[in-house]
Amino acid sequence: MRSITYYFSSTKENDELTRKIRDLSDKKGVVFVDVCIDGDPQLDERFADDVPVVLVGPYRINSPFTITEVEVAINAILERDAANLEAIDDKKRFSFSNMEKFSLWFSRFYVWVITSIILLFVGFAFLAPVLMAAGRTSSAEALYRFYKLLCHQLFYRSFFIDGEQAFYPRELAGIADLKTFEEVTGKPAEDLIFARNYKGNETLGFKIALCQRDIPIYLSMALFGIVFEATNRKIKPIKWYLWFIIALIPIGLDGFSQLPGLAAGWPAWLPIRESTPLLRVLTGTLFGTGTAWYMYPLMEEGMKETRFQLERKKKIVQRMSVPK
Repeated sequence: MRSITYYFSSTKENDELTRKIRDLSDKKGVVFVDVCIDGDPQLDERFADDVPVVLVGPYRINSPFTITEVEVAINAILERDAANLEAIDDKKRFSFSNMEKFSLWFSRFYVWVITSIILLFVGFAFLAPVLMAAGRTSSAEALYRFYKLLCHQLFYRSFFIDGEQAFYPRELAGIADLKTFEEVTGKPAEDLIFARNYKGNETLGFKIALCQRDIPIYLSMALFGIVFEATNRKIKPIKWYLWFIIALIPIGLDGFSQLPGLAAGWPAWLPIRESTPLLRVLTGTLFGTGTAWYMYPLMEEGMKETRFQLERKKKIVQRMSVPK
């Protein structure tokens, strides 16, 4: 059994037209579903200037239209179904599967799902030093090993919890009035294996399992997701070249310019430098915000269509289940 969906606004409702379309639907043996767009931002954005709107299969008929146009569209889909000998039977076509229920739920709440996952991801990185300080070394080491797959965890590019300082920079960074990595460990910064594996101690504190740049990347992405949701997902995506300028160039320059300082063998004309926690937080925030600004609105464009089609099908299935 086919369906016809009639979208209307109470401010533009035509009772006579609605009655005619409903009578025509009964005559043709199709399910009639009427949906008021009032109070629904998605439907208002899609139909506000055209209501009443009739959807019959793939056909959309905008106002103003005649009942004859609706009948032609209904006849077209009925004839197409009659010619399609391999058409799916009505029970399968007009059932709402568990996968479709999940897809509809996810299309509505995907921003919160992604944001929650990001916050949990960052939260467990903070849990690692807390567990280490509490003597739960096995659990802490497991977390450090997991995050090591995603982050370099260099001692002098990490933040610390419950220690003498929030961070211990390299001497090369030139930050005054702070104990340096070399000073507190007695190791050269070029010993990357030690710098990655050393977690800290009760005096220095224990390092967070994500570095100074990764933490603001993820937190700024989560924050943008919250803002995006709070604005009813109205924020438009930035252009790709703006993402390149805002997000990629700053983090690339600050990050890659540190490479000659990590090991010998680089050309002498390359400057040897070490970034600072402030620059890492700043460039990480720019990258996370710019990436989320580019990503979330593009995702929403795809999710809007998925949400609309699934909600439409759900209303049809619900209407079919109501006894006449």
